[in-house]
Amino acid sequence: MTTLKSDANTSTFDKLEDGDIVDRTKKSIRPKDAATLILIRRDGPKPRVLVGKRSNKHVFMPEKYVFPGGRVDTEDGRAPSVSELREAVEHKLSYRARRKPRAFGLTAIRETFEETGLIIGQNFADQKRAPANWQPFLDQGALPCLTNLEFIGRAITPPYRPRRFDARFFMVEAETALIDERPACAGAELVDVQWIELDDTKDIDLPMITQRMLDEVSARLKAPQEAHDPLFLRYSPSRPIRERI
Repeated sequence: MTTLKSDANTSTFDKLEDGDIVDRTKKSIRPKDAATLILIRRDGPKPRVLVGKRSNKHVFMPEKYVFPGGRVDTEDGRAPSVSELREAVEHKLSYRARRKPRAFGLTAIRETFEETGLIIGQNFADQKRAPANWQPFLDQGALPCLTNLEFIGRAITPPYRPRRFDARFFMVEAETALIDERPACAGAELVDVQWIELDDTKDIDLPMITQRMLDEVSARLKAPQEAHDPLFLRYSPSRPIRERI
């Protein structure tokens, strides 16, 4: 996430760290709900995380390495699943939210499938009615599984950005959550999809918020028995606000 910086040459325009120019005389747009999934593998000497490089055709954060994720669709909350979020996770997600908590978890799972081909779910042969945007997932003979999702953080894009998102970040253990051992694949949204050791993520081009969430992941992996409240990054008109939910 980028912090607004003052432009000494103007009084009504700000230059962002990524080079965008924003007009503070216009009303800031309302952020769109989004969800992201951080997949962790621990079957090697060091934990690895799945990342992909955003295409250079993207207007929002082109050529940055990110986790699979995207905007919440209205239909996501109505998708069938074999399990639901744990009560504690659902409670945290409900904080100042306009949607049912399950919609965020389902969005993260759907976007991961669409962008990498990986399935967070279980085999389920019986036919289920589902929204159209979920039919490709169900065509794999699977239903999403929400039980294993950990809610680790939430971040709202700063005001006056040309695109704004209210993103929820989840983490999940790949060995527990993935339906099978199929390899992750690149697509139109993400290129250079790869598993990278957590210690090496500082060597690739990550947005600031992505690195912040990786710090949250590291803290949880180092102290799994401790209670970890989700990080909440948002902005007042004058300053960034860092809270715990």
